[in-house]
Amino acid sequence: MHLSHLLAVTLLTTSTHAANWPQFRGTDAANTGTGQPPVHFSPKTNLLWSTELPLGHSAPVIWGERIFLTGVESGKLVTLGLDRVTGKVLWTAPAPAEKLEATHRISNPAAPTTCTDGERVIAYFGSYGVLAYDFAGKELWRHPLPVPVVEFGAGSSPVIVGDHVIQLCDSDMNSFIVALDKRTGKEMWKAARPSHRRGFATPFVWRHDGIEELIVNGSLKVSSYDPKDGTLRWTCRGMARVANASPTAGDGLLFIASWNLGGDPGDKLALPPHAEFLAQYDKNKDGLLTKDEFPNGPFKDRFSQIDLNKDGIVTKAEYEGMADQFADAENCLMAIKPGGRGDITATHIAWKQTRGLPYVSSPVYYQGRVHTVRSGGMASAFDAKTGEPSYRDERLGALGDYYASLAAADGHIYAVSQKGTVTVYGGSSAPEVLAKNEIGETVMSTPAIVDGRIYLRTDKRLMCFGK
Repeated sequence: MHLSHLLAVTLLTTSTHAANWPQFRGTDAANTGTGQPPVHFSPKTNLLWSTELPLGHSAPVIWGERIFLTGVESGKLVTLGLDRVTGKVLWTAPAPAEKLEATHRISNPAAPTTCTDGERVIAYFGSYGVLAYDFAGKELWRHPLPVPVVEFGAGSSPVIVGDHVIQLCDSDMNSFIVALDKRTGKEMWKAARPSHRRGFATPFVWRHDGIEELIVNGSLKVSSYDPKDGTLRWTCRGMARVANASPTAGDGLLFIASWNLGGDPGDKLALPPHAEFLAQYDKNKDGLLTKDEFPNGPFKDRFSQIDLNKDGIVTKAEYEGMADQFADAENCLMAIKPGGRGDITATHIAWKQTRGLPYVSSPVYYQGRVHTVRSGGMASAFDAKTGEPSYRDERLGALGDYYASLAAADGHIYAVSQKGTVTVYGGSSAPEVLAKNEIGETVMSTPAIVDGRIYLRTDKRLMCFGK
């Protein structure tokens, strides 16, 4: 046995794990790790073990001696249970999906992350629905759900709130959020979201003042639900057309980042009036529009978004609906005060920033600041209470896109690029880069940092790094 592997086994088997990582972005979805993880690591440095995995973008979930992931193996969707000490795959459970959903060219049908309460592990696949397993891989229940009407596939992960499994299913038609009994899979409540279109953010449980709110970053607005019965508490307008980043909280405030093309004041997309567009481009004069009838450019590129039911034809209602989406979309990072009811847009926004916004990577609240990273390795940090930037759009020196959520631990921020560079940095007035760790493989998944160890999934394997 390799010395580093032997040390990992010895240390892990003789310790009692004080911390778990029970869902996407860990405990309370804060993405804040425990212990003292290494600053410098690579496939040749501080690697405790590495396990080959089927393709998937779901992040590792950890409880006790187990790690849970999902993947696509030989055309089948699977949930996997791994040994935390050695990384060995202990079991693989296939999902009963008859057909795999379509996904974005850089994504796959195993994008949502599992969650666990220590007794059961919950997996969601857009191609099938929600499944529950025990820690030995035995199926406990299954609950089929409609396949999302979106060509990019599902992205929102399940969360457990009390006795409920919460699953968000936003898509271009028939969006909803549903609560299932975590013991039986029975539907407990379901709330329609008719004004929302495609979205890939994961619901966030905001705990404050003795209550719990289920916060959902959606298209054009963020919403709060009562997790007990699905009652809508409040909404706040000012979001982008497509929600990717998941919310977080700190210092008594809620933080939501939302960015998409066409939402900046100087970059707004605007569809011409329907009659004017028809007169110019409706070649066969049937009052309907096909993709061939759209001129080359940003609107033709988004034909599948305008065509809500994906029948290859854009009606007047679909056209005007998307025109409204373009008109109302806004890009921002905002902080929301607690205590709102109804439309709180004018009353409960504590502060707002319109620069330094992430596209997919969720922000992290850490040590009194909200941190973000966007494509190109541009890092920003804002005072959590005031929104004042400590620094904004500062280069980390690691180019590429950033899909993994930012993580924090031991006074440092961990930013993971798609190219596989993990930049570790700190600093108050500017990001002070401590290390740029080259993993050498594509990374889309958010890392888990538990008990001083970093669990990082690439497109080929799961790696565990530790001192």
